[in-house]
Amino acid sequence: MVSKEEISMVGFTIVAYAGDAKTDLLNALKLAREGKFEEAEKLIEEANNSLVDAHNAQTKLMSQEASGEELETTFIMSHGQDTLMTTMLLRDEVKYFIDLYKQNLALRAEIEQLKEKMN
Repeated sequence: MVSKEEISMVGFTIVAYAGDAKTDLLNALKLAREGKFEEAEKLIEEANNSLVDAHNAQTKLMSQEASGEELETTFIMSHGQDTLMTTMLLRDEVKYFIDLYKQNLALRAEIEQLKEKMN
């Protein structure tokens, strides 16, 4: 049987990786808002790597449970799961907003070109 302490440590690991990803994602959004899309994409890649690490920690426990091992959930593990899932949702939303920032920038450039032609 996996101890509560071990499960809690996995929960802490998930929170740490997901927290790192969340920070990277919010910074990527800020950079994209400033038009720094390449830098933003690098941070999204780093966030994805952290999310993979968090998911791997989670999957190890799921495999143990699937093989018949008894697991007791802890509040820390629940918090880890919540943090991971909300950060994965945040990643999807940040990517969406970055696409909008890119479209906005392209449209603004088109408007400027039209203004120049009209003058």
